[in-house]
Amino acid sequence: MKASWQRIASIPLMILLLLGLPFASAQAQSAETEQEAPAVETQAVVLIYHRFGEDEYPSTSVTMDQFQSHIAELTSGRYTVLPLGQVVSALEAGETLPDRTVALTVDDAYLSFYEHAWPLLRDAGIPSSLFVATEAVDRGTPGYMTWDQIREVAQSGVTIGSQAVTHPHMPEYGPERWQRELAESADRIAEELGARPDLFAYPYGEASLEIMEATQAAGYRAAFGQHSGALNETNHRFYLPRYPINVNYGGIDRFRRLVNSAPLRIEGLSPRDPTLPTEGEGNPPTFGFTVRDDLARIDDLACYHSDTSQISQFLVMGARVEVRFDGAFALGRTRINCTMPGTDGRWHWFGMQYYVPTP
Repeated sequence: MKASWQRIASIPLMILLLLGLPFASAQAQSAETEQEAPAVETQAVVLIYHRFGEDEYPSTSVTMDQFQSHIAELTSGRYTVLPLGQVVSALEAGETLPDRTVALTVDDAYLSFYEHAWPLLRDAGIPSSLFVATEAVDRGTPGYMTWDQIREVAQSGVTIGSQAVTHPHMPEYGPERWQRELAESADRIAEELGARPDLFAYPYGEASLEIMEATQAAGYRAAFGQHSGALNETNHRFYLPRYPINVNYGGIDRFRRLVNSAPLRIEGLSPRDPTLPTEGEGNPPTFGFTVRDDLARIDDLACYHSDTSQISQFLVMGARVEVRFDGAFALGRTRINCTMPGTDGRWHWFGMQYYVPTP
């Protein structure tokens, strides 16, 4: 993530308008976005892993030493580790969760989960969820689990979710392809395991508002991306955040910061759609949001951007945060992370991933 950004704090709206910068007003959002806040606050940290001990894939793997240190931290008595479905149920019902609730997820059903991670999790009594892209398993692709192995971990209590059939870049395709990927993957999992999955993980964390609607229509009750942040009741239930963990970002100090993080609760997000136009109006986006949390430390709020274009303006106007970029987002994925230190020493974190499809 780039750490270079320009920040202008406490700028009145009139000055912003004089600067000629578009203001993504919370009042301009739809009634759907501006619903009354739920009476009960729900929060949890959801982690995402892929591979374990596969040193040739550092961007998607953790070392076994790192993973064992994560297990030791999670079993230290400071945290409540729950099955992912239970966290989703609390969101649906508007129920509180224990402080420092954590859920652990694994994408892609690589063999190293079965051989290296699952035995450790099972012995430690830590629940986990496995998202399966069915085609690789059906084909017997080397390095992936078999249906017998997936059945074994499911029978031990691992939650099985879907990650589509072919693990595609879903925003590159249309509704017919989305519907087929969503339905056929659930059908195959139900055929093999006897239970239809109701949780979905977007391949590469890529989605759009239309894809979210299709996911809900396909019978899933929640879906997850790969953008950072502590899950909470202000998130879209079909685009929930998870913290990615890999070799470069798997050290125990950072791990502790993540599992002790709190949500940065926001409203009036602009743009709401995680898929941006390839060019023209809307790329770069006029990114902004309103902070609903305690504003005691908002002057210390910072945002970071992973793309080649840089943050050219960063403005805080009361509870409203506005970010502007000096160029269009490149094709593919871009992540924005915004963090604010809390008065209790824990970091409040909001992240968003945007995707720019090929022309």
